[in-house]
Amino acid sequence: MSLVASLYPLLKPLLFKLDPEVAHTFTVKSMIAAHKLGLLGSKAQGAGRIDCLGLKFPNALGLAAGMDKSASAVDAWSALGFGFVEVGTLTPRPQPGNPKPRLFRLPEHRALINRMGFNNVGIHAAVARLKQRSSKSIVGVNIGKNFDTPNERAVDDYLACLKAAYEVADYIAVNISSPNTKGLRDLQGEESMRSLLGALKQEQAALEQQHGKHVPIVVKIAPDLEDVHIEALARVFNEMAVEGIIATNTTISRAAVVGHPLEKEAGGLSGAPVTQRSTEVIQAFRRLLHNDIPIIGVGGIMNGQDAIDKRNAGAKLVQIYSGLVYAGPALMDDVLQTLDTNH
Repeated sequence: MSLVASLYPLLKPLLFKLDPEVAHTFTVKSMIAAHKLGLLGSKAQGAGRIDCLGLKFPNALGLAAGMDKSASAVDAWSALGFGFVEVGTLTPRPQPGNPKPRLFRLPEHRALINRMGFNNVGIHAAVARLKQRSSKSIVGVNIGKNFDTPNERAVDDYLACLKAAYEVADYIAVNISSPNTKGLRDLQGEESMRSLLGALKQEQAALEQQHGKHVPIVVKIAPDLEDVHIEALARVFNEMAVEGIIATNTTISRAAVVGHPLEKEAGGLSGAPVTQRSTEVIQAFRRLLHNDIPIIGVGGIMNGQDAIDKRNAGAKLVQIYSGLVYAGPALMDDVLQTLDTNH
């Protein structure tokens, strides 16, 4: 266990006395400082390399998008032991996100509600940071549209981000499932999805020729999908030869937190309340997708067993975020050791 993991139980009560977003910013800055001092490093090991998306992952555990929105701490997260790090969501232009407060803890449910709204430094500033990183870790770049870009022009924003990130990304994650940008989830409609992916795949082919390397495109989907919608999306993903999906984003459902004082706060709910639904969506897509389209499972992984459940449902890789807030880096050890034991 790393020094950071062993210290987290002592630091957590102090962090939880801070505003959640202040604590988040402090944590990321502390990670960067700890890395510069050589204090990071995990003994957790994955069960050998995992081939996925045409890449060789050192282990199956990744950091989900949202923790490092502007690609400021990739080297630190990698030193902590993550097999891959997904940064973003990044938009063509910098934007401040939604008004504060916009991040809330629900400790009784081991959950978070966020309506951050894609606050980030913009794709070009993030790419400049990624060019300076020292680690050779696998980095996914999660891309989205600016809040004031109408849906009929959303493809332009995704193409701009794809072009900018292609040189530095190991894979590109297309975020059309955040509930915190007005109208974004409408892009999950069958025809909208087909149109967007068609443009992205065409540009991907051109960029492959230009850069001499292939960068896979994966799509991040919501947990709030009816069966008929899952079937429609799976049909599109199979037809368009999408190279992977990430299941799932946060949920707008409040069924698991009814009666909580923060129940009516707008935003996406993450953590333990989304664990089961995320796993169900993974299982549903696994039944429908071609075998060569891998799934990255994310959503409410709070312990090693949750990760096993997602792998058994059909996920090739897994990611964590909210669980890290509640359990700290010790969660990484638990997940990786459990995956190893049940390999």
